[in-house]
Amino acid sequence: MSLKEQLNQDMKAAMKGKQTDRLSTIRQLRSAIKNKEIELRQEIDDTAILAVIGTLVKQRRESAALYRSNDRPELADKEEAELAVLQQYLPAQLGEDELRTLVAQVITETAADSLKDIGKVMPVVMAQTRGCADGRLVNQIVKELLGG
Repeated sequence: MSLKEQLNQDMKAAMKGKQTDRLSTIRQLRSAIKNKEIELRQEIDDTAILAVIGTLVKQRRESAALYRSNDRPELADKEEAELAVLQQYLPAQLGEDELRTLVAQVITETAADSLKDIGKVMPVVMAQTRGCADGRLVNQIVKELLGG
């Protein structure tokens, strides 16, 4: 079943179950997907949908952190609730140990030896972890392993 079909089924279930917050988040996600399709002028596949979800997840994380730092816990809680719903549609996230192993392997493959080579390593790692890892964590691990 495609992600679009899954979203439609989950939206119907949220309506029947009167889960207003979940329903709202799924509708926002469907709207973002539709906007992306309009922008590209074609239907998008599951890979592109995962990219849209990843963008929304990143936005929610940043918003929640911003709200927390500005003493707005009620808004931060709302963002985190939306984040939890969105993360259900992403593939299982890689753990830090798995990421370290993967980054070390890519560093070896690309013969990177200093922070100057971060431009060689990051694209390869991000391509392999698409939707499965937070880019900020990947960047942090790459810098660490390259001696930064």
